[in-house]
This record gives sequence, C-alpha cells and structure tokens, in this order.
Amino acid sequence: MTTELFIQYLMAGITYGSIYAIVAIGFNIIYNTTGIINFAQGEFVMLGGMIAISLLQFVPMPIAIILAVLITMLIGALIEVCFIRWLQSPSVLRMIIITIGISILSRETAAHIWGESIRSLPYFVGNEISSVEVLGARVSPQVFWVVAVSGLMVVCLGIFFKTTSVGREMRACASNRTAATLCGINTRNMVTLSFILSAGIGALAGCVMSPITYSQYDMGTGLAIKGFTVAILGGLGSSGGAVVAGILLGILEAFSVSVVPLAFQDAIAIAILLIILFVRPQGLFGSKEAAGLSEF
Repeated sequence: MTTELFIQYLMAGITYGSIYAIVAIGFNIIYNTTGIINFAQGEFVMLGGMIAISLLQFVPMPIAIILAVLITMLIGALIEVCFIRWLQSPSVLRMIIITIGISILSRETAAHIWGESIRSLPYFVGNEISSVEVLGARVSPQVFWVVAVSGLMVVCLGIFFKTTSVGREMRACASNRTAATLCGINTRNMVTLSFILSAGIGALAGCVMSPITYSQYDMGTGLAIKGFTVAILGGLGSSGGAVVAGILLGILEAFSVSVVPLAFQDAIAIAILLIILFVRPQGLFGSKEAAGLSEF
C-alpha cells in the first residue's frame, strides 16, 4: 500500500469515525440523563440533513443549517413529550421497543415527504473535485469541516456539562435521579433537554456530512447501529470513549475496503458489537454499571 493510499484511507476513517462518535455521544447524552437507549438517534442525523436540503431552496446555506438544527431539536422535544414523558418507570426492553418504533415512524414519514431519492448539501468550500494535498494524498476540504465541527461539538459539550448550572443538573440526574429530585431539580425538564441536545448535535452532524455521504430517508438505521456500536465500545456514558471508539471503528472500516467487499462493511460493526457484548460489556472506558444494558 502506497503512502498516498494509506493517508486517504486514514482520513476517510477519521471522517466517518467522527460522525459515528457524534451519533454515539447523542446516545450517551440521553442514556446519562434517563437510562434510555434512543435507537431513533440516527433519524436525527437524517432529519438534519434532509431538512437543510429542503430549506436551501429558500434561504442561504448557513441559515438553512441553523433552521434545520432548530427544527430537529423541536422534533426531539416533541418525541420526548409525546412518547417518553408519560411513562412510569418503564423497563429497558419497553424503552428499546418504543424508540425503535419512533425510528420506524420517522423513517416512513421522511419517505413520504422526500421520497427515496438521494440528495446532498453543496460542499461548504469548493466542490466535489476540490481537494487539499496531505502528505501526498488528495483530501476533500469537507473532510476538515466534518472533523472540525465534530471536535468542536465534543469540546462545547464538555464545557457545558462541567461549567454550567444546567449541565451540572443534567449530570446530577445521571448520577442519581431520586437525589436530584430531592434537591429541587426538575428531572422531567432535564430529560426533555437531553433529547433536545442529542437531536441538535445529530442534526448538525447530518448537515456537515451530507456533502460527502449524501442524505436519504433510510440513512438513520445504519448510523444508529454504528453509533450504538461505538457507544458500547467506548463505554456507555463516556463521551471521550465514544470519540476514541468512533475513530477506531471508522479507521477499521476504511482499511477493510481493500479486504472485505463494500456490501459487507456494515457487518464489521455488528461483529464488533457482538464481540464487545460477550467479552467486555462495559466497553473500553465504561463502568461496570453500564454493562447492565447487555443483560436485558
């Protein structure tokens, strides 16, 4: 393998890994606050991209992206209020079934609105033939947008959870919801906020990745599987672990193209998920409490 090809595979792996990490962080935000695994997380990514593409017909792209993120955040809040808030101490299995149902409903609604055609946002800088030379390899400038935005979201979320009062309240809910309630924290609002945040970062990821990966009504399912794999691999609740695990999975997939047919690429994530659930259920950086998910 030449150095140029190695760099191209590496950059592709980091790009896709960054996307997987953001989806996984969306899983972690909701799981930390509620204990819920939201299998509709991939649909937030799909909705962000598709809504931005539709709005681009009427407003400039920066405004289209901002509006798409805000609309998807509103959808995330409505999902929590309509499907989650009224439940009283639901079991893990029940919540999994509900979020899978939400995912199917979102996907079918998107199919009726946008059809089955593949769409994409324009490249933020240049076009599909523009490239930047990195150690002799040609890399699309959009790759740097994906990595930079993903990194910025991780940093901003870290600052939010550690330095703001709302972030500390959400962490209190994650630690002990009963104790948080006794301290006067409105845990229901914190749950709603967790859905809003996860929907927002998913939508922004969907907009940034759209020029490279394109957007389609059914793209959320694959992203949810890979995001969940990364969340488990990195350890449920660990954002830092999600970043490391996302990059690892992305690079593994990128380099596997030369060995495994593209049609079987999704099987890699499933295989890794099964191995982790059997060998180390808490993931690379997770606590043993997180391993309880695998016992449902």
